[in-house]
Amino acid sequence: MSNVGSYPPVFRQLNGGGVHPPQQMMAQLNKNNYSMEDTSTTTQEDSVPIPMVDLECLSLHKLGDACKSWGLFRLVNHGIPSTLLTKLQYHAKMLFGLSFESKQALITNPMSYFWGTPALTPSGTALNPAASTSTMNWLEGFNVPLTQLPHFHSEHPMLHCFRLLLEEYGRHLSRIATTLFESMAKNLDLDPKQSESKLDESTAFIRVYRYPPRRSLAGEAWGMIPHTDSSVLSIVNQDHVGGLEIFKDNKWHLVNPIPNTLIVHIGDMMQAISDDEYMSVKHRVRVKKQEERLSICYFVFPAEESVIHSSKYKPFTYKDFQEQVQKDTRTLGYKVGLQRFKA
Repeated sequence: MSNVGSYPPVFRQLNGGGVHPPQQMMAQLNKNNYSMEDTSTTTQEDSVPIPMVDLECLSLHKLGDACKSWGLFRLVNHGIPSTLLTKLQYHAKMLFGLSFESKQALITNPMSYFWGTPALTPSGTALNPAASTSTMNWLEGFNVPLTQLPHFHSEHPMLHCFRLLLEEYGRHLSRIATTLFESMAKNLDLDPKQSESKLDESTAFIRVYRYPPRRSLAGEAWGMIPHTDSSVLSIVNQDHVGGLEIFKDNKWHLVNPIPNTLIVHIGDMMQAISDDEYMSVKHRVRVKKQEERLSICYFVFPAEESVIHSSKYKPFTYKDFQEQVQKDTRTLGYKVGLQRFKA
């Protein structure tokens, strides 16, 4: 268990009571079939054997089927050394274990430290700072724009080492994302030249999340409420604790962690690029009562001005999409997403 003083103050104060989504957010979640009413029934037995994709022997058929039917898959033989994954997890835990005040002081531009919400502006600050328990996601995190990471300098030895590890990890994830996207483009018969700008490595960033334990729960607490990712692809490295759940066949299912594997999510941009042939997977994170959870997530997007054409949606750029998501989050308190761009 981490030092209690390392958690944001409000988490320490509220660790004896429940956190519930606001009524407005609950109404919209239910309207969009993002129901949370059946949450207490999700158990270890509800875990599902999600499709497995081998990057060394990549099968276009298996990849395409997973993207169409599930919107995510487990990636094996990805080529990332297990020692790198272990070191990343260790250093992330050590950094999160610093006092709340130390993290605020040490994590500076271009990296940023946030808590209570995963919704950030392009600069990495909280879009809607969690002003009350009713709007709070039970998490804290580091936002790391990969192209700017070489410009981050710190005299703190732990941060310096963490930066080097993240740079190495980012290079591996860029290779993996490019390989997967090129294979998906083949499956979808996309024009190679036109699809080049649909995955732009300069847009990639890493989010390192910690989900503190919730020892006394009045109902359920959520590290992240149900949502889809805005990305082309999201690649998740989760620790042994688990808590990631996906919505499939009108039911929530637990995605169990397996060492040395990655979870790849199809995001909203990939759904639009594929003309809804691939589906952006709805997911959430459940908070544990006694154990904190750690995950390291990579997100990559199209070039900002790259126009996405689809029979299902009006032509739009990722910049258009991002601005609309930010506007909805500020005014409504939640992301509407692709529905805003339906043809």
